Amino acid sequence: MQKLNPDLDRLQHFTRRHFLKDASAGVGAAALAGLLRNDTHAASAADASREFNRKPHFRPTARRVIYLHLTGSPPHLDLFDYKPELVKRSGEDCPQEYLEGKRFAFTSGVPKLLGTPRKFAPRGASGVELSDAIPHLHEVADDLCVIRSMNTDQFNHAPAELLVYTGSPRPGRPSFGAWVTYGLGSASDNLPAFVVLISSGVQPNGGKNSFGSGFLPSVYQGVQCRSKGDPVLYASDPAGMDRAMRRRSLDALAELNEIQARELGHPETRTRIEQYELAFRMQMSVPEVMDISREPKYILDSYGAQVGASSLANNCLLARRLVESGVRYVQLFDWGWDFHGNGPAEGLRQGLTNKSATMDKPVAALIKDLKARGMLDDTLIVIGGEFGRTPFREGRTEKGKVLGRDHFPDCYSMVLAGGGVRGGLMHGESDELGFRPARDKVHIHDLHATLLHLLGFDHERLTFRFQGRDYRLTDVHGHVVKGVIA
Repeated sequence: MQKLNPDLDRLQHFTRRHFLKDASAGVGAAALAGLLRNDTHAASAADASREFNRKPHFRPTARRVIYLHLTGSPPHLDLFDYKPELVKRSGEDCPQEYLEGKRFAFTSGVPKLLGTPRKFAPRGASGVELSDAIPHLHEVADDLCVIRSMNTDQFNHAPAELLVYTGSPRPGRPSFGAWVTYGLGSASDNLPAFVVLISSGVQPNGGKNSFGSGFLPSVYQGVQCRSKGDPVLYASDPAGMDRAMRRRSLDALAELNEIQARELGHPETRTRIEQYELAFRMQMSVPEVMDISREPKYILDSYGAQVGASSLANNCLLARRLVESGVRYVQLFDWGWDFHGNGPAEGLRQGLTNKSATMDKPVAALIKDLKARGMLDDTLIVIGGEFGRTPFREGRTEKGKVLGRDHFPDCYSMVLAGGGVRGGLMHGESDELGFRPARDKVHIHDLHATLLHLLGFDHERLTFRFQGRDYRLTDVHGHVVKGVIA
């Protein structure tokens, strides 16, 4: 009978004697390797990193990223994009031209136009128009770049979020954070390059694909940390195992993985070695950097953070501590921005005031804190959702007193700050009713190309070969939006 896999057949006859013989030429050499294990493991980790990391294509203005995703997508027309004509015509039937050929998540028929109930005014020396729902951001208006002409292809949460983070509405592609760390590598020996923090108790709509590595080596996936309890699940030593025993067990695993790497040559094997070693170092470094009790009271108060709590305020402060300690990319997910108006908490009046208060103060404090430490110039901050909200009232809530908006992909707003971005800028413009980009349309692929450019990468050249073709974050799309670059 023909053997289908000669390699597996050979391994069936791989005895303990063969193992001891080939493990660095016998037991004596294995003992010597144990004495030199620290250097060996450091070399293995360095080899794995060198195998995949790329250098920037040109000098970057941003060296790290803090990306705040407002999960559910905020009502941009009530926060960042004031439409006086929409306010004037509020309550009128939506013009048919904006409905023909369109699908909406929860609205059918002819909905009513909805002008914002919020008050807008120019803020800062630059005159950026911001809503009264975000008063603390008024104080940093001159550091903000508000893109008011964003456009995406998806109007349901999960595929839209995947498009924002992976460049595709379907699972399987590497996330933006994975591409960034693939390109820039790690700036810390003891912390992950890519950290994820989640507030409001709900995981991202796209699941772990929103911060996964896809077909990139798994060392580039996001490591989810918690601001309350053990920072990283399963990183602590189990009962009965001390640090010395954990060290010995990792040494044994490393030797076995090295054998497999030599035999099979699979890059994920060396990635596994590096991840085990990083996890061992993280046991000491992560609890320290995640301990906000080390911060002075005035810093805690400025963010609205509370020691021992789990909140977006705590996570914004942790983001600053993480990037200050060498983390390249920090992803914050905060659920609760799906303002359909199904109840008071989802309404555009008090509901939006209450939810915005959980974001407004800590984000403004983060910008001020980074600026005071001389880090804002090379830290890129991104704030936004997966799509926008409709300029009309959602059909399900038209007869009620609570105001809400449906999902809307055609035109919405996102906010950038720091990292070489032009502050005090309103880039692009929506039409007078907020339905379409009227000037300087920015698609999600264009945003990706621009963010990578700020990090020193030509989005067409940052690629990874998979299944016979070169893939990139922007796929076959995207143009750098030069107007937002300082």
